Amino acid sequence: MPHSVRILDTEMVTHNVRRFRLERPQGYDFTPGQATEVAIDRDGWREEKRPFTFTGLTDDPQLEFTIKIYPEHEGVTDALGRIAAGEALLIDAPWGTIRYKGPGTFIAGGAGLTPFIAILRDLARRGEIAGNRLVFSNKTEADIIMRETWEAMDGLDTLFVVTDEPESPLSGGPVDRDFLERHVADFGQRFYVCGPDKMVADITSALKALGADPDGLVFEE
Repeated sequence: MPHSVRILDTEMVTHNVRRFRLERPQGYDFTPGQATEVAIDRDGWREEKRPFTFTGLTDDPQLEFTIKIYPEHEGVTDALGRIAAGEALLIDAPWGTIRYKGPGTFIAGGAGLTPFIAILRDLARRGEIAGNRLVFSNKTEADIIMRETWEAMDGLDTLFVVTDEPESPLSGGPVDRDFLERHVADFGQRFYVCGPDKMVADITSALKALGADPDGLVFEE
């Protein structure tokens, strides 16, 4: 049975990514990295469900989502880009296979960062972020979600990459086998991978070819 939850507030995180804070149903629990199906609680939209990842902490009094808006699609995310505080969303039970299993390298492409937001924030809060690395690929610097947060996270090693902005000092993508060979020293560690389907498939294939343990690869199945 979906829960109808009121939007408490929203804010823009980047030029096309919006953060939503929502009421939290009593007894509603999730694990960092999990997602749920979300729909707008409005006539004509209740059956239009989309998966979004929780980006808040597990014991926050409210729920949080960080969602990339696609106005050109004229769909759910376009509508979410224009929805106001006070309106309601429908959320189902939490689900997801991306869970923290120990220190490693997180490789994210664009909005694929979102499952890692709650995981990294939770680790930082518990003082267990050391030994983890974030490799985050985007088209431009303006697309980097929460860059200041990751740079300020003491103990987290960060490597930001942009693919469509050659004048940027961060230019150096794409994140492919050649990139991994140049920037990863230990393929025996864990790798957490999330992004567009092709990127995830290509990276996991490259990691395996470079000697990564298949059991040490964590991605959404």
